[in-house]
Amino acid sequence: MESQLYACREYDFLKKIEAAERPAFSYSVCTLTTNISEYYEMVDSFIQAGFGTEDCEFLYIDNSAHHHADAYTGINWFLAQAKGAYIIICHQDILTDKDIRADLETKLEELQQLDSNWAICGNAGAAGPNHIVYHISYPNDIFKHKGNFPLKVSALDENFLIIKRTAMLAASSNLSGFHLYATDLCLNAELRGFTSYAIDFNLTHKSYGNADQSFKQSRRNLLRKYNHFFRNRWIQTPSAVFLLSGSKLRWLYANPAALFIVRMLNGVKKRM
Repeated sequence: MESQLYACREYDFLKKIEAAERPAFSYSVCTLTTNISEYYEMVDSFIQAGFGTEDCEFLYIDNSAHHHADAYTGINWFLAQAKGAYIIICHQDILTDKDIRADLETKLEELQQLDSNWAICGNAGAAGPNHIVYHISYPNDIFKHKGNFPLKVSALDENFLIIKRTAMLAASSNLSGFHLYATDLCLNAELRGFTSYAIDFNLTHKSYGNADQSFKQSRRNLLRKYNHFFRNRWIQTPSAVFLLSGSKLRWLYANPAALFIVRMLNGVKKRM
């Protein structure tokens, strides 16, 4: 009787989904801009390098007259709205005047063969303390190369990033500014089970970067956020309790006496 009742109802509003939808573009090139003429020069270099408008989209946030978004907010706007299989986040002061699209696609194919679990890559980064790598040019044909590529890294430089759309990454909503967002994206990728890489794709970056006071503030904010997130802590679920800790001494925290003390303290808090 119940099945007959359901059969009489209309369920046209339901939408069955299976695999992710096919991307509308091959690439989404996304840029926060403060200088429109320089941005146009960047766009022209992409088109000349083979990133044609027939299968590439160019998205930008115009901060030239008014501040609309910082890097963290803007990147999340881009990642939410971009329709490319690969989402390029890049500075307005780069020129794709060295390697071309075919070179990039070769590098991405090699990376995919090496590690299909990659989520984000770029042309400069670091794999650990004093292990910085880069493959990039600067004005007056100054070319700088260091490292063996592709290399798994823990952080990337912000001048040129490529994000795999299917990884569904996002920048932290509790960080702001215009620095270290690539590091934040790499950390978020790792938290989601993905990897990050530096690849040898050469382009021209017109500036060397600037570690000013805003950079130092971004560094402090990033450290504060992740030091707090990676702290030792007890996790209580409706059906289990367990300790999260990266310390080799976590057995000290996880013993029954420590759990008893934590439960007592939480009981006191509840009664306050």
